[in-house]
Amino acid sequence: MKDVREALEEARRRLGEQGQGTILFVDEVHRFNKSQQDVLLPGVEDGLVVLVGATTENPYFEVNAPLLSRATLWRLEPLSDEEIAEVLGRGLAAEDATADDDALAALIATTEGDARAALTTLELAVALAHARMVNEGGGGDRHVTLADVAAARNGRLFHQGPDDHYDQISAFIKSVRGSDADAGLYWLARMLEAGRTPLHRQAAGDPGERGRGHGGRQRPRGGRRSGARRRDGRPARGGAQPGTGRCVPGDRPQVEPGHRGPRASARGRPLGVKGEVPTHLRDAHYRGARTLGHGEGYRYPHDAPSGWVDQHYRPDALEDHVYYEPSEHGDERDIATRLHRP
Repeated sequence: MKDVREALEEARRRLGEQGQGTILFVDEVHRFNKSQQDVLLPGVEDGLVVLVGATTENPYFEVNAPLLSRATLWRLEPLSDEEIAEVLGRGLAAEDATADDDALAALIATTEGDARAALTTLELAVALAHARMVNEGGGGDRHVTLADVAAARNGRLFHQGPDDHYDQISAFIKSVRGSDADAGLYWLARMLEAGRTPLHRQAAGDPGERGRGHGGRQRPRGGRRSGARRRDGRPARGGAQPGTGRCVPGDRPQVEPGHRGPRASARGRPLGVKGEVPTHLRDAHYRGARTLGHGEGYRYPHDAPSGWVDQHYRPDALEDHVYYEPSEHGDERDIATRLHRP
């Protein structure tokens, strides 16, 4: 904070003596607490400095309201797969290294458009590859394999901040409300893969039982199954049932195969699939969310006479993936009929 005060004083001196303005760039502005951010406010109000603040967090959560109200907000979107591939190509050239195609695909998938994360992971993967080749007597070659990327990403496969967590909760709730069991399973898996223990916040009357866009009357019996827990708080065996039982209630939903499927998709398989929450599903309940486009275009299923609307609940690349298949036992026979009828 001392550096910021000195920068403001220098800006005041420069303006008074030379008539020259100052652009003050503050990286990671969210790291300043609220009182520290208040120090910047007079300089912004008086036009002493043009403040440019950068943050990786949601500014509506982390930046003072008075400061934010005097700012113009630009949201920087993740880089495309092609752009990350270009960044990785330059990184390999700088490191004098090569990589297998599947290793590059894994880097692209797991860093989700973040160039810094991609380069950091690549640097570590190259170091691991070099050490491996030396230990194997293969000289000092630097050829990165998929195993090197997996080792470099160990323990931090996905970064998930509070904003991501609440967006995924929102996507999970809206998927269940929209009776899309596959989408509910996917977003549940995303939260589990990020190390979260999702709490089921679904209203008992929220889900219908249309499942993938087909079905009949609402019968919200799935809430009975949502409490199964291990001691560590993670869902017990069959723990994917909250995601399916609330969408397509039945006696014993076939969720174990589905539980493995969405977990694999959540880890970035098929490779190259990004898991961003679609904008219309994101959390729109806090001040400023609408200005970011959150919730725009979302249609509330229960406003429709049928209680269901045709709406996407997953990333486009995963829209057709099927994780839940009902069995021929009990109520699931009826569920299968509703799922597969035209």
